[in-house]
This record gives sequence, C-alpha cells and structure tokens, in this order.
Amino acid sequence: MDAPRIAVVDYHKGNLSSVVRGLARAGAAAYATDNPDEIRSAEGLVLPGVGSFYDAIAYMSESGQDRAVTDAVANGAPFLGICLGLQLLFERGDEGVPEDAPAALAEDTMGSNLAPSEVFEASSKRWTRGLGVLSGSCSRLESTRLKVPHVGWDQVHLTDNGRACELLRDFPEGANMYFTHSYAVDADACAADIAAHTHYTRSFPCVVARGNVFGCQFHPEKSSSRGLDILKNFVAIAAAEQKGGRA
Repeated sequence: MDAPRIAVVDYHKGNLSSVVRGLARAGAAAYATDNPDEIRSAEGLVLPGVGSFYDAIAYMSESGQDRAVTDAVANGAPFLGICLGLQLLFERGDEGVPEDAPAALAEDTMGSNLAPSEVFEASSKRWTRGLGVLSGSCSRLESTRLKVPHVGWDQVHLTDNGRACELLRDFPEGANMYFTHSYAVDADACAADIAAHTHYTRSFPCVVARGNVFGCQFHPEKSSSRGLDILKNFVAIAAAEQKGGRA
C-alpha cells in the first residue's frame, strides 16, 4: 500500500520542516501546504504548533483553511494537532486577542454561534472562537513559583481513555515528552476527550482524542524515540483509514 498522504497545515507562522521530516521518518508521504483544496483532500492532517491562538485562527479563517480542516475531519480524515494545533481544536482561547478588536455578540459563554476567529467577551475576558471541534477553553498557565513558559521534558500521565487510545499504543505511563508553551486546555474540556494529563502550574490535558481527531500539547517531533512512536501510530491510523477503516 502507498504511504498515506499527510498534509501539514501551513498557516504562515513558522518553520514546519521538523514536523514534515518526523512524519516522513514515521512512514508518511508528508508535505506542507497552505492550499485549502489540498488540505481538504489529504488522507491525514497535522496542524502544528507555532504562533498565538488569535493570529493562527485569524489566518486560517481568512484563507479558508479553517473550513478545509473541519470538512476533512467531518469526512473522516485522521487529524493530529500539535501544541497550538491541539488548542485550536477547542471552542475558545484568549491568547493574543487584540484589545481593540470589535467584539461580536455571543449567544453563550463559548461563542457557539460565532465563526472561527470572531472575538467575543465572556467570563470577564476577551476570547476568540477556535475551530470548535472539541468543547472547552484554552488559557494561560499561571504561577508565582514555576516559570512560564513551560519548557522542557515533563511527564505524561494516561487516563483510562488514554490506555485504549490508538495514538498512544505502547506508550508507557509517566514517560517524558518535550513541551514548550504558555497556554493549555482548561478544566472545562470534556473528560471523555482527555487521553492524558501533565501537571505543571495546574493539571492540564496534554493528549486529547475523539474518533479520528487527536492532539498533543507536547511536540512529538522533538521528543526523541517516544515522539517518533506517536507519529508512527498516527501514520498507521491514517494508513488504516486509507485502506478502508480502522478495526
């Protein structure tokens, strides 16, 4: 069988070569693209972690990448979000939201009536709407004792969901992965979508999974052999989908 064609979404915020190389080492026909048509037709998608929540979702909205990603996910293409790419899956984030951006009228605290990148006010904050594939918020890690950003190797603790997650096949409880971030998913995420937690300033979801959608707050492409194993698992998921569905 041909290697699955996995598109790394380029939203013009950083160098994607390490993600493309990691996926190629894991057995994929990987390529970076900013073209919505190529994103929509890919056999697998990776949304990498560069930039801020607002800047990234604003570019994706302006370019049509947001609709291409949600269309591909709805059509069954396996999706992996890395770092910020995980956060963008959620309903709202407050990173980088301009103070002078016009605020839309939200019908609820998650802005569920709004399109990705629209700014709204709720919970005494200014938010921007994310892709809304998963429920929940993303906000800054806060601490008076620990350094933020959270940079370096830290432990990944599996949930019951994570022990059965295809992305984490053969992943050992408590293994260390490489993180670099200041924002993370909040406690309002759906418990059924959380495959693993990490504890730093607070306990936050570091792996999420629902159906064909997966996300890692850490960087598998920078996490040595364990990270490569996760990329291999994702490529295997995409290959199984290409073949005609997962078992």
